[in-house]
Amino acid sequence: MATVELRFSALPEHVRTARLVAAAVARRAGVDESVLDEVRLAVGEACSRAVGLHQRGAAHGAIRVALIEQEKRFLIEVADEAGDASLPSPASGESADPGEDALGLAVISGLVEDVEVTNGGEGGLIRMSWPVSTAPVAV
Repeated sequence: MATVELRFSALPEHVRTARLVAAAVARRAGVDESVLDEVRLAVGEACSRAVGLHQRGAAHGAIRVALIEQEKRFLIEVADEAGDASLPSPASGESADPGEDALGLAVISGLVEDVEVTNGGEGGLIRMSWPVSTAPVAV
């Protein structure tokens, strides 16, 4: 089980890098070529959501993207340290936009069959997975 982990500060310019790395690792793990655009889009949406939560909540932690190659699945976890996303931000005086958050999660759910979203006091986690082919992948 191989794992690649990215950690980056909550800046929009890092989302593109996360998308590109996720697609490259997914290809190498054996995710079907026809699904790679979905992987790229889902990771971009999950990372953009995490960046938005950090910025709205003035959180200082990092965003973590774990790319995990399992025997029959390719798993991606996007974790934020933005705290409870449903709480208003004391720094900005704003509350999280539930419509914007719901739209982002709907896009992810439309792209990924196997998705799990959790949120707690420390932050949130989006876990997504795709099947991998059993044929070896050329490097």
